[in-house]
Amino acid sequence: MRRRITAALLAASVATLSACTAAPVTDKTDAKLIGLGREAIHVGIAYDHAGRGDKSFNDAAGQGIDRAKKELLVEATEVTTKTEDDAGRTAALRELVQAGSNPVIAVGFLYAGAVKAVAAEHPDRLFAIIDDDSVQAKNVMSLIFSEEQGSFLVGVAAGLASKSGRVGFIGGVDVPVIRKFGAGYAAGAKSVDSGIRVEARYLTKPPDFSGFGSPDKGKAAAAAMIDDGADVIYSAAGGSGQGSFEAVATAKGVWAIGVDSDQYATADAKVKDRILTSMLKRVDNGVFQEIQAFIKGDRSGGVRRYDLKVDGLGYATSNPALKKYIPGMEKARFRILRGAEKVPTS
Repeated sequence: MRRRITAALLAASVATLSACTAAPVTDKTDAKLIGLGREAIHVGIAYDHAGRGDKSFNDAAGQGIDRAKKELLVEATEVTTKTEDDAGRTAALRELVQAGSNPVIAVGFLYAGAVKAVAAEHPDRLFAIIDDDSVQAKNVMSLIFSEEQGSFLVGVAAGLASKSGRVGFIGGVDVPVIRKFGAGYAAGAKSVDSGIRVEARYLTKPPDFSGFGSPDKGKAAAAAMIDDGADVIYSAAGGSGQGSFEAVATAKGVWAIGVDSDQYATADAKVKDRILTSMLKRVDNGVFQEIQAFIKGDRSGGVRRYDLKVDGLGYATSNPALKKYIPGMEKARFRILRGAEKVPTS
């Protein structure tokens, strides 16, 4: 009797396991994904010329990929453009397609031309592009951020921290998306003190996009602002921001504000303590959530918008010096969330 009961239980267990185990979707399905009932996902991500290691925009996107590999069990191929032009960006996207990547994520608005071309060549693949919504295609998803909202919050911090009544903004390149950073920052500072002076400088203008990767230009711009009396300087300039930090570090009583990632956490020791906060553009969340949506079956084009309501923007609190300004920043955040504060974009 005991043997018959044991055999019956074993047979029932095998039957239950067989019913719960999903068949692989493709022959190439990774063994670790079989139990999840879906195919193995191979994501491709193309960074612009600065690539990972810029301690800013590209690194934020990379953090999203790292999280997706860990939590969503995806594989990923990461490439960086070899040349800073449409030909180089197109080649990077084609390399990802040839590697079998789907979806393919392009980091930055400069990829717009390349995404338009390669997406048309491969209508069976989904492409996502950060900071651009000009490509209208069924297989292209645009990831757009409300940079002005996060910039408003760090502008409040600047207004509260400034003792001179003069603050500065450095934009890498004079383009609409960077002007959103500057507009929000100025509005935030003026919400604290309507008489505060906000000086804005852009390092380059299109078609010259070197302003995103020229620390020397960032340093010179910040030094000029400091000479003019600015004592808080916010840089939305990619790798050029590192130069602005150096200028701030050599000046007494001047704060820097970083962008995209928590730059206090990654800065060199000689400049770290002078970075009051950073405006967090949650590109990591955008990348992760796009991959997550793809896995769930959302594989069509469109636009996803990231604002304060969906944790698309924020600010870093790593530097203890920010603590006394946080109540004012949080009041501003709730004003924006309930619609009492309309943040300008230009």
